[in-house]
Amino acid sequence: MDDRAEEVRRVLEAIDAVTEGEPPEARAKRLTELLKSVGEKVRKERRDAVLEMVDRGLTYRQIADQIGVSFGRVRQIIADDPDAKPSPE
Repeated sequence: MDDRAEEVRRVLEAIDAVTEGEPPEARAKRLTELLKSVGEKVRKERRDAVLEMVDRGLTYRQIADQIGVSFGRVRQIIADDPDAKPSPE
């Protein structure tokens, strides 16, 4: 097993351990909170990596090919401001 697969396995085991033995309502709530916080972290880290690629001179199309997303998605990732406050609804 390569290092990345092992890392993913450890993360998945940690998620299982965090919710082990909880009733479904508590487990669902905890997983929703975890998903939100992890998702925000992953988006920020991905955006930072993409911005580094831009700084190195890669085009949006080159970045898209390298990370496996569309050109339009690269534009969205770059435009995403993780520090922006949500607008009131």
